[in-house]
Amino acid sequence: MTIQDFDILVATALHVDYAQQICDEMAESAKARGTGIAQRSPEYVADKMLEGKAVIALHKDGTWAGFCYIETWSHGDFVANSGLIVNPQFRKVGLAKAIKHKIFELSRTKYPEAKLFGLTTGLAVMKINSELGYEPVTYSELTQDEDFWKGCRSCVNYDILTSKERKNCMCTAMLFDPAEKIKEYEDKMKKITHKATLLERIENAIKKTIHHE
Repeated sequence: MTIQDFDILVATALHVDYAQQICDEMAESAKARGTGIAQRSPEYVADKMLEGKAVIALHKDGTWAGFCYIETWSHGDFVANSGLIVNPQFRKVGLAKAIKHKIFELSRTKYPEAKLFGLTTGLAVMKINSELGYEPVTYSELTQDEDFWKGCRSCVNYDILTSKERKNCMCTAMLFDPAEKIKEYEDKMKKITHKATLLERIENAIKKTIHHE
């Protein structure tokens, strides 16, 4: 079995029948890991599909294989790719990475100026986030929207979070800031241009020396 055996696409009304299965697996996975994914109802997941704010992976035989959805906070200034889940029978083929890349593209298309963020304890997810350009940040750099933090209530570590006044917890906070990325790109281009100008001057100086000789 390889990643080619799956279709990874933006979920639509055609996929709402998978919502219950997805929610069941989210709950099982959170229980097995001992950490909480914010609990969501099948109705909530179905709404995300209908709004075009979710990505679903399907095996070529039609079996549900993976899922992730977009949530917005602070009036769309912050976006989270939440509820990443892979059907246990299809793990170890690179689906999580493929789904994360697809939902990242969708988020950037729908909310090009928003800061994308995530909270995770999973090393694999951190690695994928890093590849996408996310960087570790302090909790103070994330959305302070109360509704977002309410989602942490179903996690076993919620008491740690509250005792530390939401400054940190067991999860690593990661952020993709498009404004920062643009600045990084511009700085890089400036350096390249500066180097090119410098080389040009050196070449001209050499030419002049040769010419005078």
